Amino acid sequence: MKRFKGFVIKEFYHIFRDLRTVVILFGIPIAQLLLFGYVVTNEIKDAKIAIYDQSKDYLTSKLTQKILSSGFFELEKNLDSYIDIEKSFKKGKIKEIIIFEPNFAKNLEKNGTANIQIIADASEPNTANMLTNYTSAIINTFSRDINPLAQQPLQIITETRMQYNPDLKGVYMFVPGIMAMLLMLISALMTSISITREKELGTMEVLLVSPLKPIQIIIGKVTPYVLLSFINAIVILLIGNFVFGVPIQGSIILLLAESVLFILVALTLGILISCATNSQQIAMMISLVALMLPTILLSGFIFPIENMPLVLQWLCQLMPPKWFITIIKTIMLKGAGFDYVWKETLVLIGMMCFFIIVSVKKFKIRLE
Repeated sequence: MKRFKGFVIKEFYHIFRDLRTVVILFGIPIAQLLLFGYVVTNEIKDAKIAIYDQSKDYLTSKLTQKILSSGFFELEKNLDSYIDIEKSFKKGKIKEIIIFEPNFAKNLEKNGTANIQIIADASEPNTANMLTNYTSAIINTFSRDINPLAQQPLQIITETRMQYNPDLKGVYMFVPGIMAMLLMLISALMTSISITREKELGTMEVLLVSPLKPIQIIIGKVTPYVLLSFINAIVILLIGNFVFGVPIQGSIILLLAESVLFILVALTLGILISCATNSQQIAMMISLVALMLPTILLSGFIFPIENMPLVLQWLCQLMPPKWFITIIKTIMLKGAGFDYVWKETLVLIGMMCFFIIVSVKKFKIRLE
């Protein structure tokens, strides 16, 4: 029994001496609990909205103030015409637009009814549905509180319209998200094991003595996977369009070009992982474990980024899928052109260049 007790104590010493084991045992569960606790929520807060007030009277001002003071909404801008509605949605920041009819207060006092139109960006159907429900509830409460002593209660009639996804189909959200997730994971996984395979098979020496420069070796490793991943992207788009009915409203050429750019980002990230690790097993683990959860939770794929704490919102900006999902939705569902996605495109180009530069430096270190 004493020998067994000593053996168990020895194992405890081995575990606590290995920092990586301690991190896996205690760090990962805590990190995942905090991540899921903050990210997985059905609450809406600080959703950016726009208001088109055609009346500009005291009642529309009071109702606007009541909506904004609820904590669910944040006023991004006031619109001047109907033309601004489509432009505002295509820019991607505004989730909902509230339109007050002309002579709002006058109609309510004279006829007992007034009209409000609520237009929501339904490219994220769950968020759009929640936002319109919250807005309608606030408006109904306001209409009851205006004149509670009136013989006939005043009624504010709300008309709701879902932009880009009138039937609130969930597949409109899942196809862009799954496309980003699959391209990221498959591309990064394939390239992450490319250089580590050379190390494990002992063929790295052949590359070391070859006249090829590190940048040429990296580009050579990436090139075959670009074509294969591009075929994957086309298959996903075809299935999404013909099987699930997700429309492609914008330019197909632009969409495919952006897909190639994202594939290059994922491939260069995989090369970076490959250069920084010594075994295929570690490279695969990093590619699958370290990329899958962030891609699902921190890209805006399922959970709205604006609902997360500020620290996680900053972290989301480092996720390549976050920018690609925005590009896909803007082109596919909103039919917008390059002038609405150029910022996201530049971010992806910057990430790709960063991964290439770091990969080359890591590779040079291993050459010495």
